[in-house]
Amino acid sequence: MAKEFKLPELGENIESADVLNVLVKVGDKIEKDQSVIEIETDKATIEVPSTIEGVITEISVKSGDKVKVGQAILKIDEAKAEGKKEVREQKPPEVKTGKKSKDKSEDKKPVEEQTPSNGEKKTIEIKLPELGENIESADVLNVLVKVGDKIEKDQSVLEIETDKATIEVPTNAGGKVLEVLVKDGDKAKVGQAILKLETSEAHETKSVKQEKVEDKPETPKTEEEIRQKGEVDTFHPGEIDNQPPIMRGAAPAAPSVRKLARELGVNINKVKGSGPAGRISTDDVKVYVKKLNLEGGGGAVSGIKQEPLPDFSKYGSVTREPMSKIRSVTADHLSYAWATIPHVTQFDKADITLLEQARKAYSTKVEKAGGKLTITSILIKAAMAAMKVFPKFNCSIDMEKKEVIYKRYYNVGIAVDTENGLIVPVIKNADQKNLTELSVEMGQLAEKARNRKIGLEDLQGACFTITNLGGIGGTSFTPIVNSPEVGILGVSRGGFEPVYIENTFKPRFMLPLSLSYDHRIIDGADAARFLRWICEALEQPMKILLEE
Repeated sequence: MAKEFKLPELGENIESADVLNVLVKVGDKIEKDQSVIEIETDKATIEVPSTIEGVITEISVKSGDKVKVGQAILKIDEAKAEGKKEVREQKPPEVKTGKKSKDKSEDKKPVEEQTPSNGEKKTIEIKLPELGENIESADVLNVLVKVGDKIEKDQSVLEIETDKATIEVPTNAGGKVLEVLVKDGDKAKVGQAILKLETSEAHETKSVKQEKVEDKPETPKTEEEIRQKGEVDTFHPGEIDNQPPIMRGAAPAAPSVRKLARELGVNINKVKGSGPAGRISTDDVKVYVKKLNLEGGGGAVSGIKQEPLPDFSKYGSVTREPMSKIRSVTADHLSYAWATIPHVTQFDKADITLLEQARKAYSTKVEKAGGKLTITSILIKAAMAAMKVFPKFNCSIDMEKKEVIYKRYYNVGIAVDTENGLIVPVIKNADQKNLTELSVEMGQLAEKARNRKIGLEDLQGACFTITNLGGIGGTSFTPIVNSPEVGILGVSRGGFEPVYIENTFKPRFMLPLSLSYDHRIIDGADAARFLRWICEALEQPMKILLEE
C-alpha cells in the first residue's frame, strides 16, 4: 500500500520552502532517514529525510516548486521494502575487500586488503575538509590547479571564502589531477568532492581485516549497543551525510539527524532526545529549534519585523551589489550582539605626553625586529594587565545555565579594517608577550587579514577586543561588544589639549578612550575603575609592573 510522505515542520513561523533539488526518482528504494529533497527556507538550506521506508511510486514536486508544510511530496510503497528488509537481516555483515570471494571457504578466512604498490594507480576524491565550528560551506574564489597538473600533498588547490576569513585549502594527497569538480564562484559544502586525483600513495588505503564468519549469521550490533559499550561509531566523513566522525560519548542520533541539526545551526549535544536511552530524532531537533526561536536564542534577532524598502529607483539611478560573506556575517553578528547585550559605554582620557616621547624613542628598535610600536600594542599590554586586576572583564556569561565563565587565559582581538570588511585577528596569550613581540605579531596578523591570507585559527578565542580609529579621526565613538566577550575598548585620535596642572594650564597630549561593556555582568562603577586603571597605566607604566 502506498503511503504519502509530507513535508514536515521546519521551525517556528516557517510555513513553506523552495525545492532546490529532488534527490530521488520513481522506482528508487529508500530507507528511513534517507534525504529525499533539498529545500531552502528563510533560515537555511537543508535536506529533508524520509520517515518512511519503501519504494517510490510517485514524486509530487520538482526543482523550483514552493511547497508548504504538510504538503505531500512523495508516495512510497512500504510493502515492497519488507522483502528487502528480511534479506538484509539474514545476510551476515560484509567487509568490502575490493575482491570477489571464490567460494564459501574463502569467506570464512580472515581477509586483509593490501595497500596498492607504488606502481599501481588509484583514483581518489579530494573533499572539502572541516573548516571550523558551525561552518558548513564556503564560496570558491579561485581554483589553483587544473586538469593534468601534478600536485603534492599539502599543496594548496583552492582559495575559498567562509563567513570568517579567506583561506587556501591544501590537499591531503599527491598525484595527477584528473578532474576539477568545482569552479570559481561555486558554493562548496564541507565534505563535497572538489578534485579527482590519480595517485599511487600507499597512505590512501588502510588495511581492513575481516573476522572469521561463522556458519550461523551474527546479528549486527545496533547503534545503541555500540554507544553503551563506549565504542567509536564507524561512520566517517564522506561515507554518510558528509558528517564529522562520531566519537565516544557523542549524542545518540542517526547521521541524517546530525545533518539536519548542522544545517539548522543546532548543537546536537544540547538537544534532549525523546527516544530509547535518550536517542535524538528529527522531531526532537525541530522542537529544540522552535524553543530557540520562541526564546530569541537563535542566530537571528527575534521580535523585530523587517520593514519593506521603498522603490529607490523612483528617485534616481541605483545599483545593487550582493554583500560579501564577511560583511553579511558581520551584520548578522553585530545585530545579534546589539539586540541581546545591554550596552553601556564609558568614556575617559589618558595623558600620554610622556608615553608618546618614549614610544618614539624606542620605535626604531621595534622596527628592526620587524614590527611597529604603536599605541595599540601598548594598550594591549595595559588592557591585559587590567583584566587580571578586574577578572569580570575576562569572562563570558551563559544565560541558559545562569553561569559566569571566567577565563584563565588572555587573548586579545584587534579590529582590522580591510577592503572586504571588518576582520578581528586574535593574538593568543598576549599577557605573556613583551611590547616588541606584540607589535611584530599584530603587524603580521593585520597584513594577513588585508591580503586575505588569514587562517581560521587566527580569528578565534578572543577574550577582549581593541578597535583603534585614531588613525582616521574622531573624538569618541561607541563600539559594539563582540559577543560572547563582555568588553571592547575603542581608541580615538589623540591631540594636545590645555590641562590645568599646578595652578596653570599646560599643553598635554590626551588620548580619548571608549569602553563598551555588557551591563548584565559589569556594573558602571566597575567599568569606570577598569578604564581609569588603563588610563593611569598609560600615564604611569610602573603601575603595570606593580599590580599585574
